[in-house]
Amino acid sequence: MEVAKAIVPIAGLGTRYLPISKVIPKELLPLVDKPLIQYAVEEAKASGITEIIFVVNSNRKFIEDYFKRSLKLEKTLEERKQEHLLKLLKRIEELCEGMTFSFVSDHALGDGHAILQAKKLVGEEPCLIMFPDDVVDARVPCAQQLLGVFKTAQKPVLALYELPEDRVSAYGVAKVEKIAKRFYKLKEFVEKPTPGSAPSNLVFLGRAVLTPEVFSYLKKASPNKKGEIMLAKALSQMLRDGKIVYGYEVEGRWLECGDKIGWLRSNLYLSLKHPEFGTAMTTFLKEEKLV
Repeated sequence: MEVAKAIVPIAGLGTRYLPISKVIPKELLPLVDKPLIQYAVEEAKASGITEIIFVVNSNRKFIEDYFKRSLKLEKTLEERKQEHLLKLLKRIEELCEGMTFSFVSDHALGDGHAILQAKKLVGEEPCLIMFPDDVVDARVPCAQQLLGVFKTAQKPVLALYELPEDRVSAYGVAKVEKIAKRFYKLKEFVEKPTPGSAPSNLVFLGRAVLTPEVFSYLKKASPNKKGEIMLAKALSQMLRDGKIVYGYEVEGRWLECGDKIGWLRSNLYLSLKHPEFGTAMTTFLKEEKLV
């Protein structure tokens, strides 16, 4: 089974970014010089994805407006002979070539519920799941790494990332059986274990390849105390039923942008690496005696 579709859940309330998320969707916050959502679309396209299904709330228009052409703006820039700015807009246009964007609505009822809303558009195909507040700086795109594993495994594959022991309790943690380098069979999935009880240091990073069977489990999943349907719970039930789920420890640097401090760190990291801004940023930090 080949994977051509990706689900990008962006229907959350973005409460960790209040008050700015009252008016600006979290996925449109800038990471250096482009919004988080663009990193996800670029990664998807570089990995061979041709259709992206956005699971949205009231932010659909923001996403549509960002990726569609603005002829009025282009004309203004042409009249002002601002060719460098036109090139930036051209890159977005080129990014969208050969891609199809679809939209389904959700109401912040958990990541599993959001994914389930895209089932009709996915059909009976495997699909990629991408949470845009997780960005991976990698030589080979994170999604491409997972799709390469899935091509052989043909079972659900989760992106895993190793963290220090004192940090894993804030994440979904995988109990695993090692099969090969970076490749694991999941034995159990523990959501936010108490400190010191985590089964490993491998946590779920917001990328996965799901098969149609996962949607069946999501459909049967019961809500948690908050009324949310969670992907982790559905995967845990699959494992208890003896189903096979794999994990792959992805190569690259995980840039977490799910909260303000992670987003600030990620901005600094990528700013220093940026081909246009890196030198100036490094000089500034040294001049201000910040490094």
